[in-house]
Amino acid sequence: MSETRDGLLTEQAVRIGVHAADKQAAVRACGDLLVETGAVGDGYVAAMLDREQEISTYMGEGVAIPHGTNAGRALVRRDALAVIRFAEPVDWGEGNEVVLCVAIAALGEGHLDILADLAEILLDPERARALRETEEVKDLIRLLEPDDGEGQTQS
Repeated sequence: MSETRDGLLTEQAVRIGVHAADKQAAVRACGDLLVETGAVGDGYVAAMLDREQEISTYMGEGVAIPHGTNAGRALVRRDALAVIRFAEPVDWGEGNEVVLCVAIAALGEGHLDILADLAEILLDPERARALRETEEVKDLIRLLEPDDGEGQTQS
């Protein structure tokens, strides 16, 4: 089984080709995947929808990072990520379209490191494009690994 970020993201937490009618359906799909993998309790999906109403989780480059409110942390069982690449772009409002959601469940402040890593990945236009276009779960997981130089075998 492939995984990254010390087990935060596993193949079971990645879906490619998902259809979502709108932003709320997209956030629900992400939350349901976190519930399905046992990372959070059922109420976390509502906390994710609440967060999205407070402030958009759109990060740019066709990527959103839905996560729960601070109150929703009580429903987190373990730090985890869930990733969905949509079959077609989802209207995220304000002219933004999302192709990839990286949902976050974090017990503490670990989500800040995850957000920083994602921001760095999205600053690389080629990597961001690859994330939006990949059709393979293993490739998507590999592309989301932070590029910190540790364990890198490429020259």
